[in-house]
Parts: sequence; C-alpha cells; structure tokens
Amino acid sequence: MSLPPCTVYALIEQYAKQRPDAVYAIDADGDRQLSFQNLAQSCRWVNALLRGHGLVPGDTVSLVMPNGLMTLQLLLGAMHGGWCVNPINLLSQPDQMRFVLDHSDCKLVLVSADLEPAVRGMLSDIGREIAVVVMAPDATTGPDKCVSAFQISAPPGKALALLMYTSGTTGVPKGVMLSQSNLVANALAISSEHALGSADRVLAVLPLYHINAFAVTMLAPLAHGGSLVMPARFSSARFWSQATEHQCTWLNVVPTMISYLLEGSEPTLAQTRAIRFCRSASSALPPATLRAFEQKFGIGIIETMGLTETAAPSFSNPLDVAKRKLGSVGLACGCEARIVDTNLAPVSDGEIGEITIRGPNVMRGYYRNEEATHLAFTSDGWLRSGDLGYRDSDGFFFVTGRIKELIIKGGENIAPREIDEALLRHPAVLDAAAVGIADPHYGQEIMACVVLRRGQALNEAELRDFCLVQLGRYKTPKVIRFVGELPRGPSGKVQRLKLLEPMLEPV
Repeated sequence: MSLPPCTVYALIEQYAKQRPDAVYAIDADGDRQLSFQNLAQSCRWVNALLRGHGLVPGDTVSLVMPNGLMTLQLLLGAMHGGWCVNPINLLSQPDQMRFVLDHSDCKLVLVSADLEPAVRGMLSDIGREIAVVVMAPDATTGPDKCVSAFQISAPPGKALALLMYTSGTTGVPKGVMLSQSNLVANALAISSEHALGSADRVLAVLPLYHINAFAVTMLAPLAHGGSLVMPARFSSARFWSQATEHQCTWLNVVPTMISYLLEGSEPTLAQTRAIRFCRSASSALPPATLRAFEQKFGIGIIETMGLTETAAPSFSNPLDVAKRKLGSVGLACGCEARIVDTNLAPVSDGEIGEITIRGPNVMRGYYRNEEATHLAFTSDGWLRSGDLGYRDSDGFFFVTGRIKELIIKGGENIAPREIDEALLRHPAVLDAAAVGIADPHYGQEIMACVVLRRGQALNEAELRDFCLVQLGRYKTPKVIRFVGELPRGPSGKVQRLKLLEPMLEPV
C-alpha cells in the first residue's frame, strides 16, 4: 500500500498523470479553464521564470496580486519547484506591507500592474536587491520565454512552502512557517472530513492571500482530484449564478459573506439543488445566522475553525448536519486538541481554558522570531491557540473568546462573543461586535459597535432595552456605537482592538 503524498509537487503530479484532461480550475468571469495537465506544465515555466531571475529552490517569493488563474499558477508552481511563497494581504496598511516584504527576505516580488508603483516604492529603501516581475492575475498562460529548460526535483516534505504573515493587529505581523507536509496533511484532512471526491467543485470567493482560501479552496481540490471556480472577488449579487453556471457542489465562505447573502435575493431550487453543503470558517457563526441561512437557502452549514498556524482548519463539525452541534466549531480534524488552564495543565470536559493543538498541520514556528515561537508552544509541543473555550463530553469544542480580547468587568470575565450574539438576535442588527473599554469603577466596561440592516432604524436606548432582556444589566453594553461597517481582516474575523480606534466612522 503506497503512502499518501506529502508535498505539493506530489499532489500536482499525481493528477497530471491520472486525470490529465480533467478540469482543476475555472475562471468564473470568463471561459478559461486549467486542466491538471495544464497546471503541471505551468509549474515548469514558473520554475524557469524563478530560476531565470537567479532564484534557487528554498528562496522566498512574495506575491502582491489579487485572485486569478495566474495567481493560482504562480503560487502552486513555486511550491511545486521547492520555493517558499509569501502571498501578501492586499488589505495591509502600507507600513505593514513594507515590513513583510523586508522581513520575509524575499528575493523576488510578483505583482499585478496596478500595484507595481506602490510595491517599487516600498522596496526602494529596503537595502537589498529584490527583483520585481509584473504579471496579469487573470492570465491563463505565462510568457513563451519561460518554457522550462531546467530539471525539477521534488522538494522534501520538510521544506518550507508557505510564509504567511498574521494580521498584526496587536503588534507587528508574525510570519507563520508552514512546510510542504503541513499543507498537504491539512489538504488531505479537509478532503476526508467533507467526503470530497473528483466530482466536487467549490466556489472559491475568498482571497488566496488568506490561509482559508489557500488551504481549503486551492490545495484541498488537489488532494481529492476535484476542482474550483474562481471569481476575481466575492459578489453577493453574482454568487448564486456563479455557483450554478459552473455546477459547484460545495461552498467555502466566512460569516460576513453569509450575512450579505442573507440580505440578497433568494436563489431558485434549481440553483441550489447540486450544492451539498456550505462550509463556514475563520470566525464564529452565530446560531441564529446559521439557522436563517439554512431556512432561506435550504443548504446545510458545516461550521469549522482553524488558524494560520495550523494551515487553516483544525476543527470541523460532521458532514451529517444531524450530528453537528450548533455553536460548536466541531471535533478535532486531522490533529489532536485539548483544553488547558493558565498553568498549561489539561482540564476536565466542560471547563473553560485555552485551546491547544498538536498534529502534522501545525507550523514549524514564526520566521525570525524565536521569542514568539517559544511562547506559542507548550513545553511538550502543543500549539497555544490564544482562544478560550471548552470541550464537551462528546469531544465537541466550543470557543468563548480570545484571551487578549476577554472583557474583565469588576473581576468577572465576559466573553465578547456572548454580547455579539445577543445583539445579533435583534432583527434590525446586521453585524455587531463588543470590546472592553477603560472604566474608573469596574476596570473595564462594555462597548458595542453595531451595523444596522438596510432600511432599519434603531436608537441606542431601544437597543439597550433589548440587551437588558437578553443579557441582564451587568452585561448590557454601557456604550453603543452605530457604524457603517466593522473592521475585519481578510478572513472575515472582526479586529476587535480596532473598534477602539477613533477613525471608525459612525453612521
């Protein structure tokens, strides 16, 4: 019995041989397609492109590009040849993007034409030579001159394949180091957990510079021989037509997208009949929102959770919705997980503590940051997630909040998510997030930022009265701010500490 593949190279080559003409990727905005054979061929010209600029396998290549078939080929082609890719978050502030370009030690930057001037400006004073190559994100094939004359050797599983920086909302960004085997282990786990096969196709609306899209919508289809449909960006107005026209069988979204879809028109039964499930990840999905989606669209939601440090999902609810638990991120998937107390000792089921993870998907560490790497792991090798939660007697995990975001009012710990979910139960509220603010009497008080649904009117007093019923006086927000939108990262997670910034515009 042969061992499962442990490199991106092996995944690509496997299906290029077994199913060369089968479609791997489709451009949702055009007629262009990429077969597994096309993908393997493009890997060879990416190899030639990088070697032609003096790079050798092991070097880091940064990408500053939006979604597109070319972006997909560049990422996969570089990893296939043994390079480390560093896809940069296009929502980063200029100073953060410059930090990543500098700190990553990249030798070359692949950039779309519209972003080239900004990138060259950032590189001008970094102090080392960095090549810049302009590529069209939506191109199907590379330049003719990149036809490979170089031999490609399969990289080892331990080779660094992905350097992805965290958002850095509480400090400077940290570069998460993921190996070839880390990525493949999770791609195989996702495929197995969701019972995905060669006939399955996902609508890939999340940006490839985020770990969820990178691991779930790009790499997982390579593990089961499936395919993906890639729009340039998420559009709630075009979402269902894109899924239908391209015969998608599953969806991968984040809670913010689900909220926008609920605000939009209802698709016909014919448009949704082929869709087996919708996968929600990256941040907590309120149970009320989950129920509303399933009732409106007739598609079951599988709630999952993961970290950049674990190559995306580490937890997943069962594929059978009858076996899931609402409000839970699910069972450990492709790894082990446990809850520990402040002394890092395991606690009993039902007790709240920090979620820790161990398994083949867990990162090697943070790039050029030994202190952060040391703090991220327990002495016996478990990754500290920074998430508070508990495990029930059936092994399901529940997240109650982030350690750094916990509101401590008068000595009582209050999970922001509890406040969020109460606010979201009001029919006029589209989005909401709570955060702790300084208070001279209690140490911290509760502030909530609220986004109203289109055409809805609600004042602070009315919403506070609603919270008194839902939460009681002690947990009712002292301050309520109505805003146009909440600050979110590319994964859809609310960046709670940014709620405290004065530039968050009220409505």
